[in-house]
Amino acid sequence: MKAKGREKVMKKWTLRTITVIVVACILTGTFFVGKGYFMFQTALKECSLTDKVQSIRARENYTPLEELPRIYMDAVVAAEDHRYYDHGPIDIISIGRALWVNLTSFSLVEGGSTITQQLAKNMYFTQEKKLERKIAETFMAFALENQYGKDDILELYVNIIYFGSGYYGVYDASQGYFGKAPSEMTDYESTLLAGIPNAPSVYSPDVNPELSLQRQQQVLAKMVDCDFITEEEAQAITANRNIAKKVKNKSGDISWVFVSDAVDADIALYAGWIDPYAVVMPATGLE
Repeated sequence: MKAKGREKVMKKWTLRTITVIVVACILTGTFFVGKGYFMFQTALKECSLTDKVQSIRARENYTPLEELPRIYMDAVVAAEDHRYYDHGPIDIISIGRALWVNLTSFSLVEGGSTITQQLAKNMYFTQEKKLERKIAETFMAFALENQYGKDDILELYVNIIYFGSGYYGVYDASQGYFGKAPSEMTDYESTLLAGIPNAPSVYSPDVNPELSLQRQQQVLAKMVDCDFITEEEAQAITANRNIAKKVKNKSGDISWVFVSDAVDADIALYAGWIDPYAVVMPATGLE
């Protein structure tokens, strides 16, 4: 009888404990959702979505989708959000995977954000990792997809994201790294550039040329997995390294020389393409 009594007490306390935990989770969740929604509404009151988009499109060197290489856009989607055209503002599969990875690693190592969520964050919010900011970003992502199409959102995204080395937007990044407009980028340059925003301070070719190349190979592999290109096409892109090299002469002036793997800096110097005092900068990591 005593054993049965203790068992009943244990069951009662277990049920109460579970109930308290569930109620606490609901209350905590409600609190943060409320904070996130308030942050979302405050952001829209300060600047409406329409006004924010118009201000971005009015920027000098804003580059519309039709002026961007198709392979660059495919590379961005493959690298950042390969189900972009198949899901809504959020991707439940990516969120579930990120949650599992973070729980099993006991750290925030994966985000699970869609391109729309990243655009919302960069348009209105800070980069700080707070739950209420993430919730506000999610509300904003739904607002974006309610008002704009997928192509519009993708176009806005590549025009405001950070590419490292002080370059914001695809035009400045293309000019800064390759000395040309985005429409003139080669397949090699397009796939190299698409990999940088994932971690700009890490993958900037000016900072870590080797890591930039490794990231490009990851992008190409994802493009193959997503059937954007074939394995043979990926290999051809890697082999065709006709890109621009950034050079600086002794006076500190920056200029550009277009070379390939078959033409190294010594030959370029001998041919008179580079100032004798030039220092070849790691603009693409292919020196």
